[in-house]
Amino acid sequence: MRATTGNSGAKALRERLKKPEILIAPGAYDCISARLIEQMGFEAAFMTGFGASGSILGQPDYGLMTMNEMAAVCANMNYFLNIPLIGDIDTGYGNPLNVYRTVREFERAGMAAVHLEDQVFPKRCGHMEKKAVIPMEEHVEKIRAAVEARDEMMIIARTDAFATHGLDETLRRLEAYRDAGADIIYADGLPSVEAMRAVCQIEGVYKFGNQVEGGKSPTLTFEQLQEIGYDIVIYPVGTAFAAARAIENYLQSLKKNRSNAEIIASGTVPSFAQFNSIVGMETLTDMERRFQVDVFKKKHSEEQK
Repeated sequence: MRATTGNSGAKALRERLKKPEILIAPGAYDCISARLIEQMGFEAAFMTGFGASGSILGQPDYGLMTMNEMAAVCANMNYFLNIPLIGDIDTGYGNPLNVYRTVREFERAGMAAVHLEDQVFPKRCGHMEKKAVIPMEEHVEKIRAAVEARDEMMIIARTDAFATHGLDETLRRLEAYRDAGADIIYADGLPSVEAMRAVCQIEGVYKFGNQVEGGKSPTLTFEQLQEIGYDIVIYPVGTAFAAARAIENYLQSLKKNRSNAEIIASGTVPSFAQFNSIVGMETLTDMERRFQVDVFKKKHSEEQK
């Protein structure tokens, strides 16, 4: 099956959002996590800038990833994914002209939707301290540029204003971003169900939520999040956290036992064959059969003799 790339991913996301059930999108920080999200039956994935920064740079989400690095991660995931991929374009990497180019690049990378935030650049993770936001009017222009630049990709307008200005300013900004053409609104770092409900009462636009393990927002069930009024909820960093702990446990066991025998016996890591299945080995072997790769190699070898 050919991956969902370009506008088809956006169209699939738009169709899915017409259904009343909440859409859950776990975070993908690399291609293995993206594959597993699809294989586990989730209907969408979220490319996490937090996780990508940790995976690629080995550093926190502190505005260090560049636009090209982020777009490359997205393109690699969309090469094989058959579900919509939602992504993080931080602050758009500059002024509205930079945002315009950024949106074009991420649409070319196959994104179904991207979120654009109103933090001061360089930004930081929405659940970190000491954030700052740009004037609302400036971000409105960025949203307008993003909407004009996209073809089918959905634009998610994010605000981090709750931490700096409170709920009233958060609502004012989200309404302005909606009026500028955003398809979806997103307030990050909301610390209470009451604040979540207030955001979800804004009409005429989809609502986007975030569940970070150990973050500022309360941990809720899918059903509770849907009842509040969210249409999409991401779990952006859980896969990266889980992978980090699993690798840590593996290395501790290896060092302690001076062998990987106990790890193999425990079943806590996939076998060689299981991992190859996760990363799509069957697809390549099928292609070898269809294109008669082995036959070609044999014929070529005989000709060389």
